Amino acid sequence: MNRPKCGSAGVAWRYSGGMVTVGILGGMGPAATGQFLIDLTAATPARVDQDHLHTIIDSDPSIPDRTTAILAGDDAPAAPILRGLDRLVEWGADLLAVPCNTAHVFIDRFADELPVPLVHIVEATLDEAERRSPGGAWLTGTIGTMRTGLYQRAAERRGYVLHEPPMALQERIMGVIGAVKAGNLNEAGAEFRRVAEELRAVRELPIVMACTEIPLAFSRSGLERAVAVSSLEALAKATYEKAESMRFGGS
Repeated sequence: MNRPKCGSAGVAWRYSGGMVTVGILGGMGPAATGQFLIDLTAATPARVDQDHLHTIIDSDPSIPDRTTAILAGDDAPAAPILRGLDRLVEWGADLLAVPCNTAHVFIDRFADELPVPLVHIVEATLDEAERRSPGGAWLTGTIGTMRTGLYQRAAERRGYVLHEPPMALQERIMGVIGAVKAGNLNEAGAEFRRVAEELRAVRELPIVMACTEIPLAFSRSGLERAVAVSSLEALAKATYEKAESMRFGGS
């Protein structure tokens, strides 16, 4: 693709200092996108409205289901995801964030060709998991994310141990995700609590919620915050920190 890359030259071409505009590609799913905005607001140490980040949101639920495409060997989500990111840049985004873990399977194919930086949800989540639990963690996510090894490869590069649930529990986690997408948060929360308790009975480690629907289930589970690491909260924190770095350091 004939576009500037995300290195220092690309940033200098796009970002010239001052307020950083964050472009958020959402809709995968819509509830997770809404929660990400709440988490981004919470991650910002603001006293007044003017202290918050300028954001542009393109919530596009028409993007084909990522897990279905991965399991079918289909690239259907890639083109609309790229179009959405390009559109955000055209609208003025200096920094990009995508609150969907499975979407990053496709984003990784062209991330280096984007003209502005993208905050990678996997790296942000693993940073938080390592900080919280240096000895390792459980990994939960969509079957698509799990099968691609998206998190496992990134964890291996940094020498971090992730434990995967057995398939029977993985299928129940997919049920939790489906319940969130259908708006059945209480049902999702109750089932995630049962899954979490079974996992922690085997190894008492935090649970990395590597699907942005799972934190919404967790919020209705009654579990303590220390039990899990939210990819939504980790992405929000990393997005704020990157925006501040760009604002004061220019890169």
